[in-house]
Amino acid sequence: MNIWHISDSHTRHELLTPPKDIDVVIFSGDCSNHRSPYQNENEVRSFLTWFDKLNIEHKIMIAGNHDTSIEMGLVDRHKIESLDITYLHNESITINGFKIWGSPYVPTFGDWAFMKPRHQLKSIWAWIPNDTDIVVTHAPPKGILDLADSKSGNPDNCGCEELLKRVEQVKPKAHLFGHIHNSRKGIKNQGTEVHDDILYSNASCVTDGIYNDLTSNGNKITIK
Repeated sequence: MNIWHISDSHTRHELLTPPKDIDVVIFSGDCSNHRSPYQNENEVRSFLTWFDKLNIEHKIMIAGNHDTSIEMGLVDRHKIESLDITYLHNESITINGFKIWGSPYVPTFGDWAFMKPRHQLKSIWAWIPNDTDIVVTHAPPKGILDLADSKSGNPDNCGCEELLKRVEQVKPKAHLFGHIHNSRKGIKNQGTEVHDDILYSNASCVTDGIYNDLTSNGNKITIK
């Protein structure tokens, strides 16, 4: 199954170019920017219109921490799924024989959407079924494509340790995420890595702090 994995388009979705021969497009959250849910709503609705029109048979999305209008319910599941889009919130869908589970939650920082203290996330990741083939989250796992600038000046791995533990227990074919972008200081998170036969994909499409253009077209991956 050929997957176009995209994430963190931050209102620049119309600059993305769908690859050829894609069976499923999966979006890992943060289609929008504004913290105010009322300003955020128009951004999310614009993304949904674009996403719905993609000439790809299966379209799956989760929300991210910037998608505040989804958390507040200004854009709800009914609206999203009235279009040709599957929305996942701590739940699964099976497509072409592959079980896909998705969740928007990330460790708390600042005042954004779908955040929980790190110690509370373990209970969410416990819901990932053991027979999952593809895990889709907004947050990255600890230590994999998750480097961010810190106040000390040294990059920190800011992914979720409990998420990594659960993914290593489940052993899916792939774990797809975003949230932590490339850095203007040269840190590269966007891309793919394989660890213990699990394909990890960070498909963030912008560089941190530079949201007026894209620096990635996401990742095209094949799952067998």
